[in-house]
Amino acid sequence: MSSRHFQWLKASLFLLCLGPLASLIYGVLTDSLGANPIEALTRGLGDWALRFLLITLAVTPLRRLAGLDWLLRLRRMLGLFAFFYACLHFTSYLWLDQFFDWAEIGKDIVKRPFISIGFASFLLLIPLAITSNNAMIRRLGGRRWRQLHRVVYAIAMFAVLHYWWMVKQDITQPVLYAVALAGLLGVRLYWAIPRAGAVREM
Repeated sequence: MSSRHFQWLKASLFLLCLGPLASLIYGVLTDSLGANPIEALTRGLGDWALRFLLITLAVTPLRRLAGLDWLLRLRRMLGLFAFFYACLHFTSYLWLDQFFDWAEIGKDIVKRPFISIGFASFLLLIPLAITSNNAMIRRLGGRRWRQLHRVVYAIAMFAVLHYWWMVKQDITQPVLYAVALAGLLGVRLYWAIPRAGAVREM
């Protein structure tokens, strides 16, 4: 793929990644998010944070299985979009749900397991977002940078649990996310076993 074509692809993907946010904003403006628009907005943002996280984790398997090496050049942007939607999800909870009542937020984090694990996954995302640039890769060194960014596997598991524990009745979607994550982690484990001790791209 030529550099020019790749830039067009990257720009198109960037706009596509903003689509879910545009759809949610449209829902707010047209009052079409249902009886509880704040909950719908917060959950919608959280759903897309998790989806982008899984999409980011899918890049390496897709590249290896389909031979699409250029996908790696899009992985960082997809990961940052996961963080972007996670930030909006967390901000929506702080602002629209809790009105920045820090005492109630603290109680929520301590007393409600799905809030606790969601908060933990968000905190763990922050250093990954901060170090998602070439300058930090050079500063940390490739090996240490890769070790740090493998925390994304724990983050993804925490995020799936956050969603699963939040859902009170129909767990179909959390199960689907859990199966997808198990597949993405399972294929990495399968590839890693025969290559133990070698430098691996995870």
